[in-house]
Amino acid sequence: MARRVLHEYGRTYVREAGIRLRDTPAPLYQLLVLSVLFAVPIRADTAVAAARELFAAKLRTARAMAEADWQFRVDALVRAHYRRYDESTATALGDGAKLLLARWHGDLRALRAQADGDPARLRELLQEVPRIGPTGADIFCREAQAVWPELRPFVDAHVREGASRLGLPESPDSLAELVRPGDLVRLADGLVRIALAPKAAERLRAA
Repeated sequence: MARRVLHEYGRTYVREAGIRLRDTPAPLYQLLVLSVLFAVPIRADTAVAAARELFAAKLRTARAMAEADWQFRVDALVRAHYRRYDESTATALGDGAKLLLARWHGDLRALRAQADGDPARLRELLQEVPRIGPTGADIFCREAQAVWPELRPFVDAHVREGASRLGLPESPDSLAELVRPGDLVRLADGLVRIALAPKAAERLRAA
């Protein structure tokens, strides 16, 4: 079943958003932006489209985001049909970029160093960024475990829900044992997709 999830739903949200995730400032910041966009009740494909639109507008670093005009950020979100939350999210992105520059010089690796290998502390620090509440922190950690080993294995509520729908184990360690280490994020994101589309779980179980 885990292999079927990887085969049919194992696309990471990071890759869909056009982020080449590495342990360097720009892609880590882009993951933070994606987490902010996901942190409101909005369709996943809309959040991904909004991230791609922001990055296409060259808002790929904290410096670029902080220096961009507020209306410029709003317009990018509107082009991706990120409605209802466009203005508040544009504000949150600008304020978050300024905070990141002031506290961690625009580099999330400095935030990681401050957490000193403690995932719980890392989540706390992430939540100081506007709009990154517990949900946003979970999304960030779920994806960042691909490059920050101290987070592995990390699963959130949506991953556990997807696993439950398929009769798979819900604990991080048990899920991690089902796949190769490099495929854990793909499995996690696939299970999130299952959680968001119950009919997909029914189809996989029937097969």
